[in-house]
Amino acid sequence: MKLLESLAKLCAITAGLLLTMITLMTCVSVVGRNTVGWTITGDFELTGAVAGAAVAMFLPWCQAKRGNIAVEFFTLRASAATRHRLDRLGALLLAGVMSLLTWRSGIGALNAWTSQSGSMMLGFPEWIVYAFIVPGLALTALIAWVQSVRGFEPAAENGLPT
Repeated sequence: MKLLESLAKLCAITAGLLLTMITLMTCVSVVGRNTVGWTITGDFELTGAVAGAAVAMFLPWCQAKRGNIAVEFFTLRASAATRHRLDRLGALLLAGVMSLLTWRSGIGALNAWTSQSGSMMLGFPEWIVYAFIVPGLALTALIAWVQSVRGFEPAAENGLPT
């Protein structure tokens, strides 16, 4: 699990850097537009593409740290063992969903590559966005699958309240 967490951390850092770059680009574009009438062409397209890829790249770290929302209203009075089994089942279901998303995003990437489709203003190749989305989804699926099989670290060790 340490290797998977390291990869998840690398994905999250990469996503953070991408968002920082796109934020700086947006600031330059907005300031330029409102001061000297100059803007970066296609800034909205790039912002959307990078933000989508960054979201997918944050998912593995979120799953590794059990940062996803858990609704415990119905399980408050359940035993710890029952809650643990339900958490593992939830991780298995998430692994399945992320696997499907990985598969379909991979197909989308191949289709975008084949058709050479791009964004409207810049003609930015869509397959590049998919190329950043697919690994994050795949790593999330793998982490969730490992958690469903092995279980989770004790809450205190994972930084979660007990």
